[in-house]
Amino acid sequence: MPLRLSQIPGKRERHLIRKQDNPLFPEAERTLTEAMLDEAQRLDHEELVTFITEFRALVHEAVKLPTNAESELILSIKERLDQAYEQASRMVDDQQETKEAIGKLVTVIMHAVKKGAGSDKVALQELADEEAARAAHYALLDYPLVADLLDPDSAISGADLAPTLLSSTADALQAACSLFDGTQMTALIETAKQLLDQTPDAPEEAHGRLQEMIRHRNN
Repeated sequence: MPLRLSQIPGKRERHLIRKQDNPLFPEAERTLTEAMLDEAQRLDHEELVTFITEFRALVHEAVKLPTNAESELILSIKERLDQAYEQASRMVDDQQETKEAIGKLVTVIMHAVKKGAGSDKVALQELADEEAARAAHYALLDYPLVADLLDPDSAISGADLAPTLLSSTADALQAACSLFDGTQMTALIETAKQLLDQTPDAPEEAHGRLQEMIRHRNN
């Protein structure tokens, strides 16, 4: 009987799928059983339920903000909304509506912050820079791989990092590489080279991903 994979998997199931029959991962980790899949799906859905409960409370807190709320409180809620966007990006099922709702709430909050800045050109420029950085960050989170890597409780271990990057799509790899500085990229490239040298049956695409990592590091 074929395994019943989720249409849009969560982070744990997603990582099991990455490993399935993938020669870049240790042989003992390449087999995906029904029991493993069921457990990953259960945990992913439990995480989603917890997230939804906490997100609803955060939305309630945000919409109930008084017009004269202190900037520290406003920015604290904005930061938590940004964190919620990251969480939504790695959750099971389609979370596009949730992400759009977060984006709208952040826009409303930032409008209030801009209003408070008045005509302060320095403050307004800082807010504009922050808005541009947030938009770029949200765009990166369209790639589940990026969301998985940013997860404080990531399913991707340090040992799994190189094979995961080598197994990703070109676009996802480019997005993921932006998370690492030059020193980190150099270390990842060396690990990836060693892995490919030790894996004669590695997919041809993996060798291409290594070259893309090198180009990213050198640019």
